Amino acid sequence: MTGIDATLARLTALHPKRIDLSLDRMWQILARLDHPERKLPPVIHVAGTNGKGSAIAFMRAILEAAGSRVHVYTSPHLVRFNERFRLGAPTGGQFVTDAELDAVLGECEDRNGGSPITVFEITTAAGLLLFSRHPADVLLLEVGLGGRLDATNVIDQPLASVVTPVSLDHADYLGEDLAGIAAEKAGIVKRGAPVVVAPQTDEVMDVIRRAAERVRAPFKAAGETWVASEEHGRIVYQDEDGLLDLPAPRLVGRHQTVNAGTAIAALRAAGFKPPMTAFEAGLLRADWPARMQRLSQGRLAAMIPPGSELWLDGGHNPDGGRAIAVALADLEERVPRPLVMVVGMLQTKDHASFLRHFAGLASHLYAVPIPQQEKSLPPQAIVAAAQSCGIAAEPADSVSEVLKRIGTRGIVPSPRILIAGSLYLAGDVLRQNETPPQ
Repeated sequence: MTGIDATLARLTALHPKRIDLSLDRMWQILARLDHPERKLPPVIHVAGTNGKGSAIAFMRAILEAAGSRVHVYTSPHLVRFNERFRLGAPTGGQFVTDAELDAVLGECEDRNGGSPITVFEITTAAGLLLFSRHPADVLLLEVGLGGRLDATNVIDQPLASVVTPVSLDHADYLGEDLAGIAAEKAGIVKRGAPVVVAPQTDEVMDVIRRAAERVRAPFKAAGETWVASEEHGRIVYQDEDGLLDLPAPRLVGRHQTVNAGTAIAALRAAGFKPPMTAFEAGLLRADWPARMQRLSQGRLAAMIPPGSELWLDGGHNPDGGRAIAVALADLEERVPRPLVMVVGMLQTKDHASFLRHFAGLASHLYAVPIPQQEKSLPPQAIVAAAQSCGIAAEPADSVSEVLKRIGTRGIVPSPRILIAGSLYLAGDVLRQNETPPQ
C-alpha cells in the first residue's frame, strides 16, 4: 500500500462515510489552514449533472493551447487518486505527485485534529491548499455533488459560474424533484459573477435564471446569449462577440457539441480571449477518459476479435444513457456493426431508465459486477431490466470473461463493444487495460 493509499484508508476509517451536505466542516478546516480558498488563482466553478468534466476538458485544452497555466480539480478519479488534482504549468498541467499529495493530505489531517469530516471534504481542502501554493492563471473547479452545500462552494467571487445540463441523479442525496435539484446546482451562483448555462429544460432554466437575478449575476444562457451547433461536420459557435467556425471536437458524440459550446461561452464570460488557433487546437486536443473513449491498445483491447471496436463510457444516469445511445447510433449509421454491451452499475442508479435507451440498438448485453464495490448491482438485476426492454442479456463474472466469450461467438460483421454503466467500472477497465489517464 502506498503512502496515499494508507492515508486515504485511515481517513475513510476515521471519518463519516455518509455524505452529509454542509459547509460547516469545510469552513472549520479552511480556517485552520489559514484560508487557502482566499489565495487561489481566479476560479471558474462548474456544476451540473452531465458534461461537467467534458466542459472542463475543453476549457483546459483551449487555455493551454493559448499558453495559460491551468489548475483543475475534478472527481471522482478513474484509476489513481492523483487524477483529481492537476497542477498547471506553462508546458501543460500534470497530476500532482504521490509525495506532494501525501504530504498535503497529512497536513490537512493534522490541522483537522480528528474533528468529524468526510473524505471528500478533507481532500477538497487539500486540493485548495495545493492550488494556493502553485501559481496559475486559472483554476477550473468542479462541484462534487449538488452545488449549494458542496465542499467546493467556498469561493466568494469566481470569474464565472457554469451549469452544465441538469437531470436526475444522486436521488438519495438530492431527491427526485428536478426544480429542487436545479436550485442546489444554482447554489454556486455568486453576486455579480457571470452565470453560463448549458441547454436545459424550461423548468431548470427558470430556476437558474431566478437565482442569477437575485444576486444580479449576468445570465449567459444557451439559445439566448450564445448558441453552438453542428453544421457539416464542424461546430459553429456564436454570441455577442461574434461567430466561430471550428473543427469537430476530438471527443465523440453530439452531446460534446453542447459541452464545447458551454466551455467557449464560459471562457468568454470569464474574460479570456484566446486566439482562434487556441480554440481550434483545444477542440482537437481535448481529452476526457471514459467518455466515449475508444480503446485501441492495451491488454483488454488485445482480447477482442479482429476488426472489432472497443468503447468505454462511464455514463450511469438516464440522460447519460441517452447521450451514449445517440453517439452509438451515429457510429452505426456511418459504419454498421452489431452492438454488444457490457454493463455494470451501482444499486443507487436507475438502471432500467439507463438501459431503455439501447432498446433496438444493442444486439446482446452482458451484465457484470463492479469489482471491489459493495454497492454493485447484482448482474441478474441488470439482465432482467435489459430483457424487459427487449435486449437479449446474460450475466458474467467479469469484463475479461465477457471479451473472451465474444471472441468465441463468431459475430459477423465484427462487433462494436461498449462497456458502460459506472465510472467505477470504467476505472477498473482502464486499470486492467493498463491505459490509465495521463
